[in-house]
Amino acid sequence: MAGPGTPPPYDPYDGRDKSVGEMVSDVTQQTSTLIRDEIELAKAEVREKVEQLIRGSVVGAIAAVFLFLSLILLMHGIAWLLNDLVFDNFWLGFLVEALLFMLIGAVAVLIAVRAFKKGAPPIPDQAIEEAKLTRETLERGSSR
Repeated sequence: MAGPGTPPPYDPYDGRDKSVGEMVSDVTQQTSTLIRDEIELAKAEVREKVEQLIRGSVVGAIAAVFLFLSLILLMHGIAWLLNDLVFDNFWLGFLVEALLFMLIGAVAVLIAVRAFKKGAPPIPDQAIEEAKLTRETLERGSSR
């Protein structure tokens, strides 16, 4: 059943011959309807995917908070363990751990800087190359 604004389905056996103008008009209407329906479908798919991404991001953020809090407790326990096993002064275990974190942080910063340099500026090099190849192919085909 057709909805409002939707042309009735084409019936080639409706008992009369259609003119070329009527057929072109029918094809134009059906194409327009098809394009609108495809756009609505794409919008619905994107909306659903965005909702899933948001839901996943919220759950991931909550998990990250709890993991961070547990890391704090774990590192505090390791610092006290170092104090009991290795050092006589309680502050040395925390100092060693802080220096270790600084070293890990410095390495992470270097890796991040290299990654940013490789990614900046964000130019779609492969897409540009494909477009150039397509243009060259079309120009060769039209010159024949």
